[in-house]
Amino acid sequence: MRVKATDAVHIGIMIAGSAIVACGFQLLLIPEQLISGGLSGVAMLIGYATGWNIGILYLALNIPVLMWGWRELGRRFIVYSIVSVLAASALMQVIPVRAFTDERLLAAVFGGVLIGTGTAAALRFGGSSGGFDIVASIISRRRDLPVGLLIFALNGSVVVALGLLNGNWDAALYSMLAIFLTGKVIDVVHTPHRKVTAFIVTNRTEELAAELLKMPRGVTILKTKGAFTSEERDMLMTVTSRYELSELRKLIRTVDPRAFVNVVQTVDVIGEFRKK
Repeated sequence: MRVKATDAVHIGIMIAGSAIVACGFQLLLIPEQLISGGLSGVAMLIGYATGWNIGILYLALNIPVLMWGWRELGRRFIVYSIVSVLAASALMQVIPVRAFTDERLLAAVFGGVLIGTGTAAALRFGGSSGGFDIVASIISRRRDLPVGLLIFALNGSVVVALGLLNGNWDAALYSMLAIFLTGKVIDVVHTPHRKVTAFIVTNRTEELAAELLKMPRGVTILKTKGAFTSEERDMLMTVTSRYELSELRKLIRTVDPRAFVNVVQTVDVIGEFRKK
């Protein structure tokens, strides 16, 4: 499969986001025996208890989740996610475990912010960092809930497990702080639960409308007339989530590169709206 320029850019962003996540793991959380939650947190728990390589564990635990996501979320999303997971695992072999700070609070705060930033970058450009991000993304599509909040809820059991593992509830509470900040950063940067309305002026109405209906999204066709040229054209109006905005942009560029698109924030949707 030929890699397009936009795909190459997105893959580069996946790798950059993975580098940020790996730094958060290796330089901040792991030296303080903290966890990030999700499958990476499970990998850390196993690694702390057994001494096994956390990066390899992170990759192994993600394999079944990525297979589930392939069925539920589509090929492109999971391909980007595979790149992100592989890059994070590889970079964790390169970046040494070295304490960036001796203050556990600072490690939890900045570790959470770094991991949230790297994860949000991956999500915003059509992928994820694997693990509970994929699980939460599937649930978010079906239930219209914030991804960051879902990840935070899923991670609760992992934090409790850390506290039970060695009786160090201080580490568990600091880890909860890191996980909370990760979720907040994701919601601020990614905000997939928010709706947007796209107004698309195009000469390829039927072809573009057919592709939009496959997403699937409802489409309204409006007749418009240019004030300057007096040229009559069709305008398609569709409401979607920010989660799918990257996919929408790519679809429009593929069908009609000359289309004029205006995307605006939607405060609320009353009536039927497909969340999946």
